[in-house]
Amino acid sequence: MKKTIRLIGVPMDLGQNHRGVDMGPSAIRYANLSDALIRLGYEVHDAGNLPVPQRYVLERIDKVSLYTAVQEGCKLVHLATCGAMQAGVSPIFLGGDHTMAIGSISGLLTCGDSVGVIWFDAHGDSNTPETSPSGNIHGMSLAVLLGHGHKELVHVGDKGPKLKPENVVLVGVRNLDNGEKKLLNDLGIHIFTMREIDERGMGKVMQDALHQLRDCNCLHVSLDMDCLDPQVAPGVGTPSPGGISFREAQLAMEIIADTDRCCSIDIVEINPILDQGNKTGRLAVSLVESLAGKTIL
Repeated sequence: MKKTIRLIGVPMDLGQNHRGVDMGPSAIRYANLSDALIRLGYEVHDAGNLPVPQRYVLERIDKVSLYTAVQEGCKLVHLATCGAMQAGVSPIFLGGDHTMAIGSISGLLTCGDSVGVIWFDAHGDSNTPETSPSGNIHGMSLAVLLGHGHKELVHVGDKGPKLKPENVVLVGVRNLDNGEKKLLNDLGIHIFTMREIDERGMGKVMQDALHQLRDCNCLHVSLDMDCLDPQVAPGVGTPSPGGISFREAQLAMEIIADTDRCCSIDIVEINPILDQGNKTGRLAVSLVESLAGKTIL
């Protein structure tokens, strides 16, 4: 991470049906992310929240309106990412649902160097409008970045795919739809499921994940808090049992920090309405501290 960090709130609530995820940026700020980073020696500037469209102000709630609003919001995130890169600061995006990653990652790849993405998630987020059982756009974010799905979202920023399959790894996956399995397998995406973490341990999994991204000089961590077990992180909209433990998550962040290549972070899918005393917000701050270099000794 660069020594100056820009916090960018993205209260996106368009990609799914559970209300409350738009309050995620407030939950993370309330857990004192800025102070935690300042204690680690960083200069922190909070840019506030981007004025992304929100579900409750849309005149209609239908597929056309939602796709248009998501596109508009992701364009704002894209521009904010480019602004941070041009200013020479590291952006940390406070979500909001995972659709915001279409904007943050497209911005990094348009304005930055060779970027590898470590996508922590219980889900694959690799459906398309044709394969999605729910139609929820947050479950399509990674597919869009790989060039599959609604063309207006695929073309946010530069036209066409943003991510090369070899430059992304998924960690913590345990819930995939059939259409996602086919797309991810067809593209050859490296997926580290919970079974692999259970059998081999998080340390070995992260070593392999980083080896896959060895040619990328910048790493972006897209952290969906539902990658963690719901007992650890209850404040998420789509919890999935059997997830990453507190200590496994901390170890993953510490190993990434050791590379000195982490350049930006998404923190997404925190829903304070479903949380217990901001437990998930506080955990998110603790994980960012580890990514930013906090050590036990």
